[in-house]
Amino acid sequence: MEIGVPKETKDQEFRVGLSPDSVRALCEAGHTVLIETNAGVDAGFTDEQYQQAGGKIVHKAAEAWNCQLVVKVKEPLKPEYQFLQKEQLLFTYLHLAADRALTEHLINCGVSAIAYETVELPDRKLPLLNPMSIIAGRLSVQFGARFLERQQGGRGVLLGGIPGVKPGKVAILGGGVVGTEAARIAVGIGAQVQIVDINVERLAYLETIFGSRVELLYSNSAQIEEVVTNADLVVGAVLVLGRRAPVLVPRALVKRMRPGSVIIDVAVDQGGCVETLRPTSHTNPIYIEEGVVHYGVPNMPGAVPATATQALNNSTLPYVLKLARHGLEAIESDLALAKGLNVHKYKLVHPAVQDVFPDLAGLQTVVK
Repeated sequence: MEIGVPKETKDQEFRVGLSPDSVRALCEAGHTVLIETNAGVDAGFTDEQYQQAGGKIVHKAAEAWNCQLVVKVKEPLKPEYQFLQKEQLLFTYLHLAADRALTEHLINCGVSAIAYETVELPDRKLPLLNPMSIIAGRLSVQFGARFLERQQGGRGVLLGGIPGVKPGKVAILGGGVVGTEAARIAVGIGAQVQIVDINVERLAYLETIFGSRVELLYSNSAQIEEVVTNADLVVGAVLVLGRRAPVLVPRALVKRMRPGSVIIDVAVDQGGCVETLRPTSHTNPIYIEEGVVHYGVPNMPGAVPATATQALNNSTLPYVLKLARHGLEAIESDLALAKGLNVHKYKLVHPAVQDVFPDLAGLQTVVK
């Protein structure tokens, strides 16, 4: 099979769909891999490394897109819509619940789109989302500490405190992978940490990890109000598979937060769980609203592309190899991959995304 790896076009998205090691594995399996020039350079991978691995460097995005299987990191942006083709396989993060325009275009163009974030194992684990969730969770506290600095518009609080001065408070909404990793870093630097989650079993599990170092609280409106208004840093870490994140922090609650406190919503690529938060970019990551610093970069792991690309490829390569060998028939023998299928044959097929866009469910269009 011919596999294309375009250079990412999202603002400061430095990750790349396939590393040279992954390209080598695919070429050794008899496939042809076309990599757009400089696609991996910001992740530390040169064109020469890709060529040594057996890949072919192409100099136009259209050439990398003109393949049976396209492997990316982030969703296609509007300038890339022109490259999507009938019966093409697209394998990447999509987050369609927050992007109706992309959803409609994928349906209309006849592509078969498999989303990393909805590939789901029988035990409900998300093998292609988890590595980036780990990175985003850890980065959320790293960035939060930075934007609490006074020069960045923050309160001027050192999260770890010092002897004689109380540490900062971190409130984490959601105790999944993102929330757990955010807590690891926050605890590690000495902050006071609270995690709020609706799943009592998950809270019990988190107690085995953190013991008394993290305050574990059951999620309800009153509890969220208390932790948010007292926090220096709020981390949104809510995940509802395939659906928009619920709004847990309305504007009225943001108004009650301390001036200069920081909100970082990792769920922004699924719509976000904070009413006042909107997507930002690595170039312009923050804005201040209601006196609170808001950070809403939807591709946070793009800040550490060398680590993130390798971590992502460790998880995606086995699935890429299956798709390259069997095409879309791979989903017949791999139920996890089948759950990743979002759009196929001019139809929206993922149940969770259908719930978000009920008027598109069952819709079938034909390219004119």
